[in-house]
Amino acid sequence: MSVTQIDRSRIESLVRQAIQSGNLVGATSPSPTSAIVDPPGWIDGKPNLRVSISARHVHLTDEHVEVLFGSGVKLEPEKDLYQDGFYAAKQTVMVVGPRRRMLPNVRVLGPTRGASQVELAFTDSISLGIDAPVRHSGKIEGTPGCVLVGPAGSVQLQQGVIRAARHVHMNFADAEHFGVSNGDMMQLKITSNDCSMVFEDVLVRADAAAKLEVHIDTDEGNACNLDAASKVELTKSGCKCKG
Repeated sequence: MSVTQIDRSRIESLVRQAIQSGNLVGATSPSPTSAIVDPPGWIDGKPNLRVSISARHVHLTDEHVEVLFGSGVKLEPEKDLYQDGFYAAKQTVMVVGPRRRMLPNVRVLGPTRGASQVELAFTDSISLGIDAPVRHSGKIEGTPGCVLVGPAGSVQLQQGVIRAARHVHMNFADAEHFGVSNGDMMQLKITSNDCSMVFEDVLVRADAAAKLEVHIDTDEGNACNLDAASKVELTKSGCKCKG
């Protein structure tokens, strides 16, 4: 029996073809490099700071939603907020203070919470005749109450009316970038024509999913003319680093 001789160059050529076509027995193609995913809200590998005006609004419990809007009613999302999972609902309520002073059509934000809460700016609280203290969200012990009126009924809140303290939402990658932790305080500088301001005592609220966003109220936003701001800077309190 004759044996066909194949020269070395021919063998090398066949091997190269087999590797390129993936037909070599046992050969595996190289795994693609895993895509690098930015943390929530980041752009091009960097935190993307947003400063938002948090207008007056109401948070409700499931029970109070039904009392105000009817048995079996749930909050209906109308517009998603910047933070994932949070929304402005279609429903609004009237907030009534002492001596029948009232604010109509105050937006309800969802999802529902374990305790109902009304967040106002200072001028709102003056209009209602309520001495609302500055508090961080959820810290409502010892705060004034009010009456909420909806199309199906009313709720007397014994407490829960606050002026929301300024704060910044961020995820843990943001916190590491700025060198801060949940509960720390930061500084926000707003640069705008003839209205530049520095806000101290910006509370860090860090969790895994949040996007970098500072919340100030309408009075604060108007004072610094936020809509016309040319620059916003968030820094760790006591340091001159910028972000």
